[in-house]
Amino acid sequence: MSDIYKSAADSLGLFNNPCLTKVELRLTCKGISDRDALSKPDPCVILKMQSHGQWMEVDRTEVIRSCVNPTYSKVFTLDFYFEEVQRLRFELYDINSSHNGLREADFLGSVECTLGQDFFSKSDPFLEIYRLNDDATLQLVYRTECTVWDWDSNGKHDYIGEFEATFKEMRGAIDGRQVQWPCINPKYQVKKKSYKNSGIVILNQCKVAIDFTASNGDPRNSCSLHYIHPYQPNEYLKALVAVGEICQDYDSDKMFPAFGFGAQIPPDYKVSHDFAVNFNEENPECAGIQGVVEAYQACLPKLQLYGPTNIAPIIQKVANSASQEVHTKEAMQYFILLILTDGVITDMADTREAIVQASHLPMSVIIVGVGSADFSDMQMLDGDDGILRSPKGEPVLRDIVQFVPFRNFKHASPAALAKSVLAEVPNQVVDYYNSKGIKPKVPSEYQSSRPFGP
Repeated sequence: MSDIYKSAADSLGLFNNPCLTKVELRLTCKGISDRDALSKPDPCVILKMQSHGQWMEVDRTEVIRSCVNPTYSKVFTLDFYFEEVQRLRFELYDINSSHNGLREADFLGSVECTLGQDFFSKSDPFLEIYRLNDDATLQLVYRTECTVWDWDSNGKHDYIGEFEATFKEMRGAIDGRQVQWPCINPKYQVKKKSYKNSGIVILNQCKVAIDFTASNGDPRNSCSLHYIHPYQPNEYLKALVAVGEICQDYDSDKMFPAFGFGAQIPPDYKVSHDFAVNFNEENPECAGIQGVVEAYQACLPKLQLYGPTNIAPIIQKVANSASQEVHTKEAMQYFILLILTDGVITDMADTREAIVQASHLPMSVIIVGVGSADFSDMQMLDGDDGILRSPKGEPVLRDIVQFVPFRNFKHASPAALAKSVLAEVPNQVVDYYNSKGIKPKVPSEYQSSRPFGP
């Protein structure tokens, strides 16, 4: 992990918010180690939550006597905040039969996760891609890090299903279209008449967009908003990490396409308002928020900051992807575009038109203003002080833009920034699907399996 990324990430903390959801967690343990040859363990799980760097006990399950596969009746009820990183720790103990306290208990192991990660990670799927040979045999050519299997650390992966696709079909995602295939488990297809599929495999793109216009200043100068200090993150990095650390828990593959605008880029140094920050137009994705940070730092010496500050093209690009979701008529995907910019945009009319059209789609736009420029025009895009209209007078269908000037949070933690820019997203998601009369596809129970470690 880079020092800059760690410096920004470590400053994230907990904060209060009146908008919350209650989440219930039920626990089951499998194959608890029997350390005592003469008796089975009496297991108990203690739930802790991290607050200000300290693990605080929230609650604990009952003790189940002489059991290696306990299913606890105790239900943990937690407040779930979409815009916070809520770190959980589950500690497993073997309680002494004559004493229910921890004083004489044996610590068996623990597992840590975030509440968003635990709640939204029903399984850990990964893909194996095979090539069909001329003799009809299959050859493994690539396995993703994330046929589809549910990954288990012990190597006993659960088979979910399979699908076939051509490379030409997959390239549709690069052109901004959402492409998908039903994932079929042949055994279930034979046994269950009502079986349709085991899920949908989807290739799509959502984006982070960074302003590389000349108004940011020469990155080699310490006064530049893009200046890379060896230990202190600049405002772009602080905003990126604060918001990205929250969002990545809700991204299944933790891959983020990152784009820049307003710079002259190699090899011909023409101005681009939609270039891949990693300079790989075929695959602009970065591995996690840390990957975006590293790509951002690596690209700065290779480009020439220029202008103007046009953001309509990147909004339209994400809107093209989101428009494919409309045709599914299901609550499958929602797109969030994070734009980091230092100045007043120069294509206001086109941007207003793009936002009005995007308000009909499953997407939200978060704009963080970096630096000390006059952002009064940005407040109009937010729509909090009135209804945003296109140049032709068409109003937005719903409010999808949240603008926040970073200077308002200079002396606050990055977590406070994340809270401000993300607090409206849950309502924006609900408003969109309610307007379409689409009910959420939510399983009756979420299950997440994780191994306890010593």
